Amino acid sequence: MQSVFSAYLELGFGHIADFRAYDHILFVVALCAIYRLREWRKVALLVTAFTLGHSLTLALAALDIIPVNSAWVEFLIPLTILATALYNVIVHREESRLATLSRTLQMNYLFALFFGLIHGMGFSNFLRSSLLPGEEGQLITQLFAFNIGVEVGQLAIVAATLLLSFIMLSFLRVKQREWNIFVSGSAFGLAMAMALERIP
Repeated sequence: MQSVFSAYLELGFGHIADFRAYDHILFVVALCAIYRLREWRKVALLVTAFTLGHSLTLALAALDIIPVNSAWVEFLIPLTILATALYNVIVHREESRLATLSRTLQMNYLFALFFGLIHGMGFSNFLRSSLLPGEEGQLITQLFAFNIGVEVGQLAIVAATLLLSFIMLSFLRVKQREWNIFVSGSAFGLAMAMALERIP
């Protein structure tokens, strides 16, 4: 019999990796667009900041400690993708001193943390319908396992994106700037269509 922990671990992984609800995947991909495979540590820190944000609001919203307006949350999620894509294209230019300096700043991590707060409320809409009634300890186990599952899913998306980036840049000789514009532009277009569909 599957344990509660493993069930919610699988549930979290399945939710982040579900291509039918690809908004969270698109955000993680956009987050990776400006980085190369050798910069995986920076991406890992960004994803950790994002995880801290969504873990906090996921728990608070799933337990009904903070109110969540589903319509506005679903609208705000594509806006985080739009903002990330714009940041990638405007700030990060090839051989730009600004790009080099900005990678050392903590602003990226603050944005990832803040955007994580929004995505966490989106996760909570799904999780609240899946929580089993029970003691506080069991609810904490469910939340913890779901978050771990989401994190594992995010890291899998990061690994796939950085690996694809490595192939494009190293073997197909695509320039970093061109790859960034392609990925960020694609994310921007999809997120814009998503945002227009979700206007409250």
